[in-house]
Amino acid sequence: MESGAKRWGCQRKEELTAASATTVRGCLNLIRSNVNKDSSSSVVPLGSGDPSHFPSFRTTPVAEDAIVDALRSGKHNCYAPTVGVLPARRAIADYLNRDLPYKLSPDDVYLTVGCGQAIEVVTAVLSRPGANILLPRPGFPHYEAWCAYNRIEIRYYDLLPDKGWEVDLDAIQTLADQNTVAVVIINPGNPCGNVFSYEQLNKVAETARKIGILVIADEAYDSIAFGSTRYVPMRVFGSIVPVLTLGSISKRWIVPGWRLGWIVTSDPNGILQNSGVIDSITGYLNISSDPATFIQAAIPQILENTKEEFFSNIINLLRECADICYKRIEEIPFLTCPKKPEGSMFVMVKLNVSMLEDIDDDMDFCLKLAKEESVIILPGKIRISLSFPLSETNIQRIKDAGRAVGLQNWLRITFAVESCLLQEGLGRVKAFCCRHAKKQ
Repeated sequence: MESGAKRWGCQRKEELTAASATTVRGCLNLIRSNVNKDSSSSVVPLGSGDPSHFPSFRTTPVAEDAIVDALRSGKHNCYAPTVGVLPARRAIADYLNRDLPYKLSPDDVYLTVGCGQAIEVVTAVLSRPGANILLPRPGFPHYEAWCAYNRIEIRYYDLLPDKGWEVDLDAIQTLADQNTVAVVIINPGNPCGNVFSYEQLNKVAETARKIGILVIADEAYDSIAFGSTRYVPMRVFGSIVPVLTLGSISKRWIVPGWRLGWIVTSDPNGILQNSGVIDSITGYLNISSDPATFIQAAIPQILENTKEEFFSNIINLLRECADICYKRIEEIPFLTCPKKPEGSMFVMVKLNVSMLEDIDDDMDFCLKLAKEESVIILPGKIRISLSFPLSETNIQRIKDAGRAVGLQNWLRITFAVESCLLQEGLGRVKAFCCRHAKKQ
């Protein structure tokens, strides 16, 4: 039996375990496990971006009715086509055609099981021996997990906090070489809460064109912008550089559990088709899972019938919560917020460890905060130890990045919760910091 176990046992166990540990979910599970079960305080979840738990953030009845109608019709209990049902793809193309100088067609749209599977697909499609990809730091760690698993070398370019989280364009040009396949842009920003300007995105597109790489535009928080910077989708620049847009209905409609996302190719010059990327996406989806057919069938009704009032209410609510979050953080001398959030559902905050007693780093801060105050916050970076057979380069890069979002002694705070809960949670954070403050 021992020899049989060696034959059929999981040979990538450590690799898969380490990859999953780099994700937000894996990190937050570790933080939650440190909550004091005997505490009388309720848990305040300021770690994950899922406001659907809270009454103020309930989705529109239009979306709920669309799901019910599709399910009760009895017409959508079947398998869906590989790339998704045509009416849904047509509706998404029309939805994304807003303000575009060219038009997307249904053939440019590929449906996925949320934005998470979209990341899985594009990293698998772009992987080849020696390939590398440019990821933002801080960023969304799902990319690190799938790039490491698909053996794509990870190279980080910085978002600059002292410049409102702008892209370090010089770093992109310095990092890229003949094996660079793509640069990832997350807009509106997760974890920074920033919104890139038209001018900044245009520079990114021109830089990518100059280098000869495509842009992966993570727009999971599409149109969730409430500051002075107008939201501009990266696909506007598709005539300059090929763009793979990753999106979903999860965040804008507050339904992350419905798991309906997409990959959209913005490539009026036909570069992606000639490179084989299009055929590879279809090929990967042929051996992968599909979103539930009845949810796909509900998409046209959801996209076409949702009133602007619903979106406005959500944006106003997030703006209010972002204001509360920013003001309360300013009251805590141990934390510094370089820029007030203008989009998404998060803000990045600098932790001054030198002012605190018995706090080693951001991970230690979050573990002790969970235990003492039952508040869950995501650390920027935590200690990690790897010993599985990846390339030495990738092992070192993952160690350097750590888990979570990739910045040591920073915190990602979610403000997409009920305002009273946000006030309570940040009040506990202040009390925790004051309790651990070094004596003068």
